Amino acid sequence: MKKYIYNIIFTYLLIVAGFSLRAAQNPVLEIENSVETTLQLPFIGAQVFIEPGQTPEEIDTWFRVLKENHFTVCRIRMFESYMKKQDGTWDFSLFDNAFRSAEKHGIKVFGTIFPYTEKTDIGGFKFPRDEAHLQSIALFIKQLTTHFGQFKSLYGWVLINEPGVGGKTPMTEFTKNKLNEWKQNHPQKEFTDKGFPILVELSDQAFLLDYNTWYLNWIATEIRKYDTMHELHVNNHQMFQNCAEYNFPEWRKFLTSLGGSAHASWHFGYFTRQQYAAAMSANSEIVRSGAGNLPWLMTELQGGNNTYSGGTPMCPTKEEIAQWLWIITSAEGKGSIFWSLNPRSSGIEAGEWALLDFQNNPSDRMKEAAKVAETINQNRALFENSKEVESGINILYIRQSLWAEGKMAEGSTQNYEARKVGGVMKSAISYFEALSEMGVNANFKAFEEFDFGKTDYKGTTIILAHQISVPDSYAPILENFVSKGGKLIVDGLTGFFDENLHNTMITGFPFANLFGGNIREFKLVDNLFKVQWNNFAIPAHLWRGFIDVKSGKTAANCEGEPIAVRNTIGNGEVLWIPSLIGLGSRITGDYTSLIMLLNKEADLSLSTVPVRFKTAQKDMLMKTIKSGNSLITVVINKQDKPGQVMLDFKSKTTTGKILYSNKQGTVVGQNLSIGSEETMVIEWK
Repeated sequence: MKKYIYNIIFTYLLIVAGFSLRAAQNPVLEIENSVETTLQLPFIGAQVFIEPGQTPEEIDTWFRVLKENHFTVCRIRMFESYMKKQDGTWDFSLFDNAFRSAEKHGIKVFGTIFPYTEKTDIGGFKFPRDEAHLQSIALFIKQLTTHFGQFKSLYGWVLINEPGVGGKTPMTEFTKNKLNEWKQNHPQKEFTDKGFPILVELSDQAFLLDYNTWYLNWIATEIRKYDTMHELHVNNHQMFQNCAEYNFPEWRKFLTSLGGSAHASWHFGYFTRQQYAAAMSANSEIVRSGAGNLPWLMTELQGGNNTYSGGTPMCPTKEEIAQWLWIITSAEGKGSIFWSLNPRSSGIEAGEWALLDFQNNPSDRMKEAAKVAETINQNRALFENSKEVESGINILYIRQSLWAEGKMAEGSTQNYEARKVGGVMKSAISYFEALSEMGVNANFKAFEEFDFGKTDYKGTTIILAHQISVPDSYAPILENFVSKGGKLIVDGLTGFFDENLHNTMITGFPFANLFGGNIREFKLVDNLFKVQWNNFAIPAHLWRGFIDVKSGKTAANCEGEPIAVRNTIGNGEVLWIPSLIGLGSRITGDYTSLIMLLNKEADLSLSTVPVRFKTAQKDMLMKTIKSGNSLITVVINKQDKPGQVMLDFKSKTTTGKILYSNKQGTVVGQNLSIGSEETMVIEWK
């Protein structure tokens, strides 16, 4: 009851304060005691890296440069090691200089809570070591919030830098105690209700999911003891690998906004550089879905060269900087913050990642970001309340599938994609990339983030691409979706395991009624083979599934046996192709035939899309947002040559108005001329 009353009081305070990013629909966001009365959205900002040795004048220069380049927000890593003295007293003067300069230049600050850690730990620990460590973190939070809460420039707190441990929980004394406590509430069974033995468990991953949520909630609760007024935020990283560790719907209960890190060098290992724009788009859609009704922003973007750190050495081009910013904006992102403005002086990342050169002058990357910010400012009414145009197509990932792959996939000497960790996510990504080439927005969601509570799903499509482990309880949920008019497209080994890693073809296939049959067997064919579909063939990877058809109707045959089934449930339909056609198409680098399939099978969803490419465009993407009576298209050409593109509108439009172009792109009627690596932002009435 106390917690319930506290939540009511806290919600009331937020409403009265009227400052939260949750009020993103309101063009005027008032911040308590702010030097300014508004924080305009969407915003662009950068990390200001504060460390000993810096002078007040140097720090002030950085905030002046932010202001001069239309950056309105910064993030500061609040190092306990630079504040707490050996005698136990606190010296905040270094960071006071930064907050004062932020106030002077009208910059809002996200302070990242960064308790003491080893010097070589550039990302920070993710969980406490023991009870004493937990209490020291609590003391640090008290010192931070009570001291820096006095500054008008403080905007919010980032609870932790980049939660997520890649599925491997560090077993400290504290964690072991938490695990034992968790097991008492989640007793592990030796056998399933059907009597089958449980030999491989996913309990460690289920614990990690809850453990992440517990720790973040604990930090938020500690902050709220002393600060009930400022934003609470967190940035997730390595999204394509770590998303199964994140329970976003639960996090919404204590956050006021959700964020992410999207460093191409660290986080886009499943993509080539030419695919980084699509990667940023997919990453953004995962965070947007996770945020739900909360606003979201990309808390970290790569700002400059990574010389010796990061997985892939690179320096973003100014064109890539523009692409990333416009992709985030067109996915309803309320802000983008670069890592970083200035480089740190020592350590693994010394002299890297910065938007500024070593003379503190803006790089070409920062100048381009300033042009994007200026365009947004000049068209504030359009962008502050814009909404992404929904296609009704939803690519769902199931966390148990990612967990199962981590347990089962050990690679192979042939280096097959589906035998390695990543096959599940890459299969989902393949459909996202294909739809991007069609110029269509697609949702990228965790299964539990989809709204299964509607009464009518006509025009809505769900894609389950090679989701190898599906809980039995999901069968009636999906049947309800289809029966109410939804379209379900299933490929690969979706449903091969249940949540206990039993093979469902043996223990009882819960999707037989939904899919219209069961699997006779899967046969390994080759790295690439063809699935013949009507008058064209679709590339597939590794395994072909042969179906024992029951209620469904055969949609494709091979060797005289069914390899695809179409099944009607109520007012909707299921198309089941138990071959990895998504991943196969991705491996070939050619989505032509997969796009042909999607045009036919997702036709009800696609018929509602107000604008898309007339014909699919390889290595291009388009995202569309709506604002008032205007459609705004963001078109990006990743081809190595200029392109001519025709747009297909469902309704009559006037000539498009170019709001931003970083090359010499033109619009004539519904035809675009767009240069290589160009980004065009066009308003259509």
